Amino acid sequence: MIAAAVSVAVTTTIIAAAESAATVPETVTLAYRFRKGDRIDMGVAHRALTETTMNGTTQTVETMTDSTKTWRVVSVDDAGRATLEHSVDDVTMTSRTSDRGEVRWSSGSDAAPPPGYESVRPSLGVPLSRLVVDSAGRVVDRQELRPSPPSSTGDLVIVPLPDGPVAPGAEWTIPQEVVVEVPNGPRKLVRTRLRYRLDTVTDGIATIRVDTTVLTPIDDPRLEARLLERIWDGEIRFDIDAGRVLSRRTGIDRRVVGFGGPESSVRYKASLEETVR
Repeated sequence: MIAAAVSVAVTTTIIAAAESAATVPETVTLAYRFRKGDRIDMGVAHRALTETTMNGTTQTVETMTDSTKTWRVVSVDDAGRATLEHSVDDVTMTSRTSDRGEVRWSSGSDAAPPPGYESVRPSLGVPLSRLVVDSAGRVVDRQELRPSPPSSTGDLVIVPLPDGPVAPGAEWTIPQEVVVEVPNGPRKLVRTRLRYRLDTVTDGIATIRVDTTVLTPIDDPRLEARLLERIWDGEIRFDIDAGRVLSRRTGIDRRVVGFGGPESSVRYKASLEETVR
């Protein structure tokens, strides 16, 4: 009887240990592995819809932009910090408004750009910015080489990564400060936080979820409306062996009421898809 009891106890212990080991998630190290001379081409598709209602009248503005973005690795130092140059090679831009119809222009055509697009062609194929980033995606230095609008969702190749090994379920946060202002109106420094979460690891590809939290209280609908483009959620796919982002999808669909009076509202719906080619 004693021997049987001991055998059962040992077997139970072994099974429990095996089950415990099976539930321990495997850790991975997420890090960039840039090499001098690398060229990273990305297809970018941005869609945005803005619906503004004032005094019972709604105006709709829809924009669609498709472009090819290129990052070139200029150098990599002994500490693994890479110097990257960013450029845009081509672009097709379309806008539709509820009162003016559609305007479309492609940089590949011989047609002159429409009003408001004149500065686009001279900015194609030339370096727009130069960044120095470490292996975790922290920006050590940034230099704007030509005027260009800031990205509301960051830069594809420098999505911040955690330090050290992590397992699915791990989270890390990045604080940000955004200056929000209304033309001829108030101006405010707003603190936000990007929260990243390692969702899954499958066949060497890490899927990372990200969402944005506004930490500074906003009590002015005018400022809240201007902040809409900076609040987004998304998904990132990262190639662990290659050490680079493969794709990113982000989106937002929010509405603010009262930015221009009690019966005013603005809805902003947008999506951004970036895929390494």
